[in-house]
Amino acid sequence: MAYLSEIIGRPVTDLDGVTVGKLTDVIVRPWAEFPHPLIEAVEIEGRGGTRILPFMAVAALLSPVIPLKYRLDEAPLFELKEDDVLLSRDVLDKQIIDTEGARVVRVNDVELVRVNGTIYVSNVDVSWVGIMRRMRLVGLSRYLRAHLKNYKEIAWDDVELMHRDEEMHLRVPAARLHELHPADLAEIVRDLNKLESGQLLDTLDVQHLADTLEEVEPEFQAELVEHMSDEKVADVLEEMEPDEAADLLGDLPKERKEGLLALMEKEDADDVRKLLAYPEESAGGIMTTEYASIRPNLAAAQAIEILRTMSDEVETMFYVYVTDEEDHLLGAFSLNNLIFASPGQMVSDFMSKRLITVNLTDDQETVAQTVAKYDLLAVPVVDDQNRLHGIVTADDALDKIIPTAWKKRLPRFYR
Repeated sequence: MAYLSEIIGRPVTDLDGVTVGKLTDVIVRPWAEFPHPLIEAVEIEGRGGTRILPFMAVAALLSPVIPLKYRLDEAPLFELKEDDVLLSRDVLDKQIIDTEGARVVRVNDVELVRVNGTIYVSNVDVSWVGIMRRMRLVGLSRYLRAHLKNYKEIAWDDVELMHRDEEMHLRVPAARLHELHPADLAEIVRDLNKLESGQLLDTLDVQHLADTLEEVEPEFQAELVEHMSDEKVADVLEEMEPDEAADLLGDLPKERKEGLLALMEKEDADDVRKLLAYPEESAGGIMTTEYASIRPNLAAAQAIEILRTMSDEVETMFYVYVTDEEDHLLGAFSLNNLIFASPGQMVSDFMSKRLITVNLTDDQETVAQTVAKYDLLAVPVVDDQNRLHGIVTADDALDKIIPTAWKKRLPRFYR
């Protein structure tokens, strides 16, 4: 076993033992049939310039001095192909999405393993032990590798090369990204530049993309969708909570906003337009129109059946609101109230009629203070005639009131 950093820069000698240059890179050619690529060639820099020789021209790659089987001017040359990877140029210091830690990490070294005379790439080292090794602190790096509990390497077969651009990056297979919580995906996206984050988001389906965008700030959302097609963005907006979709649209240019609303399903677009009509930091601007409401003249058993049909339409059901035919708010109850009610008991009998509400025009600070004062998971938003228009969940109410670092420690109320 050896590391790339240990052999880069080593002297190279020819058949006569004359030093002809130094090793500057190692070339691998990924094969679909085998997850660990083998070394195909080496790059040597000498007085005559840079040469790339096939691996078969090297007598011993992992030795302190690297001998060739030929005199340099007689050695066969290696012809690079488009998909060939130069480990030092293309892999070192590039980024990997570590799905276990849900973070972006840097490749600090590459581990090489010799098997029956053939040398393969086995792992990439993303720990700071690799940095110690590259600083030539070999003894310290070996001690740390042996004793650190959190020493981190990622197997090459868990790493997939992204399509080539000006810089090549690494990531774990895209299928694993779908296993991450949207909040973790959002953290990863924040650590990437615009090109990289766009490539990552392209691997997600519409639902995962919508969930991830909901976890980042609206201003950043607008940057992330800047180069996406309008059709795709419209599909994503339909999957987002109406208030989140409204926040995103509010940060887009007016012409694009109107174009996206025209592409959305009418019902979804109408919900978002309603929110956009209110000031951004008012109760009407931050509320969601997806809530559960039923009539008061239902039995508990009937209410349960009706609520079951709402599972695909309502994101959260902290409370169920009771309204009349004209949407006047009459009362509310929790799922606990419903479960413990007898099947034939009427909703009007066990609902609470003493409700805390906020008005459509109340500012966000007032909403946050109301939520905090009465220890609510959500607060209903009504107009001057007490008609229910939506609800503000606790996390949205507190969104701009408390520091981001503190907000991340709050329990996630839904999603």
